[in-house]
Amino acid sequence: MRLFTVLFSLIFVTPAFAISGQAPPASGFAARPIVMLIDNRGDLCTATALTRDLVLTAAHCVIIPATYRVRVFQDSVMVDVDKIRRHPGFNMANYRASRATADVALVKLKSPLPNLVVPATLAPSRRVAVGEALTIAGFGVTQAGTAHGLGQPRMANLTVTGKPGSLQIRLEDPATRNERHGLGGCTGDSGAPAFDGAGPHDSGDVIGIVSWSTAPKSEEGCGGLTGLTPLLNYRDWIVATAAALGSPLAP
Repeated sequence: MRLFTVLFSLIFVTPAFAISGQAPPASGFAARPIVMLIDNRGDLCTATALTRDLVLTAAHCVIIPATYRVRVFQDSVMVDVDKIRRHPGFNMANYRASRATADVALVKLKSPLPNLVVPATLAPSRRVAVGEALTIAGFGVTQAGTAHGLGQPRMANLTVTGKPGSLQIRLEDPATRNERHGLGGCTGDSGAPAFDGAGPHDSGDVIGIVSWSTAPKSEEGCGGLTGLTPLLNYRDWIVATAAALGSPLAP
């Protein structure tokens, strides 16, 4: 596995068809809750609204001291960030070494998001199985090493592969199976939600967060594997922290 960088500096050079590549625009449950998380250096991640003033993202997206804001794609509204809470189990050294860690954070906003953003709900705690379909949605680039497509919401239906557990889930494009370039997370998709299910009638409950990606055959880049931090171990912390921040989640 290779480190999945979210920085707008775009260090990857391997071409890839990412979420915002040949994948369709995000729609339905995948489009309504996602927002962009941007800092004053121009770095971009994806986040998911859980309430009108609270979003969920990856801890590594908010590890560097900076001024963060949330941008709503549909009308370009910018909302200032008030507080950030990273999971206490997150370890940046482990993340940089491609080891599983608690890559989960909550971001409290200074004012509510507009009504066109529809908060998502958390999936019940459960383990996923190999072959199961999940949907990811984010604002990442169309091609690694470029800014093409950055800031455009896209979605991709991927399948669980490898040995999914409580610390890490790997997804692949079922059409390419990590053998050649396919759909998957890329720069800017860090923090993006993975929704439980991939069909048009699925509820869109959030079951994981995009943490990293690889090019095919686990090379550095995008279009091969997409790594998730599952919420199985962290759901209780998310619920408790949301309440402590004054943004309790719906049952």
